[in-house]
Amino acid sequence: MPVKVFYSSVSGSLELKKHQQLIMSILDSKSIPYDLVDIAQNSDDKDLMRKIAGNPTALPPQICNGDVYCGDFAAFENAVEMEDLEQFLKL
Repeated sequence: MPVKVFYSSVSGSLELKKHQQLIMSILDSKSIPYDLVDIAQNSDDKDLMRKIAGNPTALPPQICNGDVYCGDFAAFENAVEMEDLEQFLKL
């Protein structure tokens, strides 16, 4: 199953945009394939993201592998710092 990154193409938050871009940049640099799911285009995708995350108020970016939740930006950033990204992404 490919890694899915739930993100929003529409956001007024510069911090959110930076977090999303950093995730994509790191995955690209490590040649890890991923699918982008834009929750701003489809409310069903937002509902799915929140269901997978187990949090009815979860905000993007959120990462999963198939239907298995991996974590949010903070968890992703921690996995990168700990050099544990593959385990975090369940690859």
